[in-house]
Amino acid sequence: MHSHLHTPENANCEEIMTMLDECHAQGFLWKALGQCNDIKREVNKCLGAERYERARRNREKARENRKRIEQIWAEERVREGVVAPADTTTTTTTAAAAAAGSAEAKQ
Repeated sequence: MHSHLHTPENANCEEIMTMLDECHAQGFLWKALGQCNDIKREVNKCLGAERYERARRNREKARENRKRIEQIWAEERVREGVVAPADTTTTTTTAAAAAAGSAEAKQ
């Protein structure tokens, strides 16, 4: 069972979904005897591909956002004097280690 299928995200599958709707409109026996199963498999395959593509785009966008946030964090650490300006390209784990090292030095 699918949620509402005819959405803008699934526009590439519109033709196959319409074919499935038409098959289901043939009546109960068509569905009961499996006459719509091949079309249903095609709908599932198409929706899976759409979902995969949507997830890929979301992952890429999340990576870009994460990269931007880490750059902002690195700039803030430089302004606070936690990290030397030459180390602005380090990862957060290196910065955390540096912060832990400065905390130990203060003790």
